[in-house]
Amino acid sequence: MKTVKIGICGLGTVGSGTFNVIARNQAEINARAGCHIAITHVGARRDNPNTDTSEIMLSRDIFAVVNDPDIDIIVELIGGTTVAKDLIMQAIAQGKHVVTANKALIAEFGSEIFAAAKAHGVAVAYEAAVAGGIPIIRALREGLSANKIEWLAGIINGTGNFILTEMRDKSRTFEDVLTEAQALGYAEADPTFDVEGVDAAHKLVILASLAFGMPLQFDKVYCEGISAIAPEDVRYANELGYRIKHLGIARKHAHGIELRVHPTLIPERQLIAKVDGVDNAILVHGDAVGSTLYCGPGAGSEPTASAVISDVIDLARMLSANPENRVPYLGFVTNRLENHTILPMSDVETSYYLRLSAADKLGVLSKVTQILSDLGISIEALIQKEPKEDQVEVPVIVLTNKVLEQKMNEAMHKIEALDTVLGSVVRIRVEALN
Repeated sequence: MKTVKIGICGLGTVGSGTFNVIARNQAEINARAGCHIAITHVGARRDNPNTDTSEIMLSRDIFAVVNDPDIDIIVELIGGTTVAKDLIMQAIAQGKHVVTANKALIAEFGSEIFAAAKAHGVAVAYEAAVAGGIPIIRALREGLSANKIEWLAGIINGTGNFILTEMRDKSRTFEDVLTEAQALGYAEADPTFDVEGVDAAHKLVILASLAFGMPLQFDKVYCEGISAIAPEDVRYANELGYRIKHLGIARKHAHGIELRVHPTLIPERQLIAKVDGVDNAILVHGDAVGSTLYCGPGAGSEPTASAVISDVIDLARMLSANPENRVPYLGFVTNRLENHTILPMSDVETSYYLRLSAADKLGVLSKVTQILSDLGISIEALIQKEPKEDQVEVPVIVLTNKVLEQKMNEAMHKIEALDTVLGSVVRIRVEALN
């Protein structure tokens, strides 16, 4: 049986998981690949107590792995977009195939990397870059390839989903849950990428390119985080039959593509609304198949390793294949990718949840509803809460029907200008996902 030699760069959470799963499931992996997959060289700045590398060549310089002439496939698991990019480009230049879990690198520099790989006749696989152990890349590139994908929406950051779940189930504040998420290792010391939507935006760009056959365009994504979500918003959403989820949404129109990441109210009856904790879920709607849902662990050592190794097996199977017969990186052959217009957020149409604090006086609601009516914004539901003792303001919650964002921006500006409305209007977009 032929041996395919693997070099792993990075022995952190995912690297150690990849090493251990291959060791544990060696027989099944070899049987599926049709060859012997052997890790022969590991590059890591420090040892990982969870892995036994005593019988493997171990280098402190990760580039030593790339320069090893015996290595067939480089597995990049160091993260970041600087050293990792140099590592991958050097591997490609040396004719080595690459597997990566690096969503930021693919989202921001994927086009350059794929072009280099094509020029050198090698492959770059990245299943683990989106949604951890969920095989969503393969589903879009292959399983749904007969469909015109019309839209997709995903919970694609486990940290944000954990925070919103805890806020809903235990009436906790964002700050309180974030501190716990950091203690549990779900969030970094600097949680910006997770809670402000950057991580989800990286993943959405990849999903949208696969779905719609267009170049990767990270700089075009509208991005909004969850740090401003208050416990009362979570509570009111539940009362109205909704749950708040941090979604990445991509939708194709005749006049352009929506690419947006933001907190979203979705009906609690939707299956995706029931995906809680650190799990991820992606809902994809194709013209032939309808809606399909993919959910499971979106991160973690062995779930992500599962996706990494699936790529290793795929590459091992096709080492002798003609490059022209390989599955295209973004699901569409390169010369058929289209530069679709990405819609600005002002041109996106959706429904809205609004929460405002109003003075406890007569006529406040009529002024608010008049502003909405004058702008052609119809109201789905309107709730005025009773003021608590000694309060001079009352919460007002409005659910609207679909309207262009630019119209809603104008409405919010006029509502906030009323002398009977105190502070800013809280806005959360609403999606039915049907």
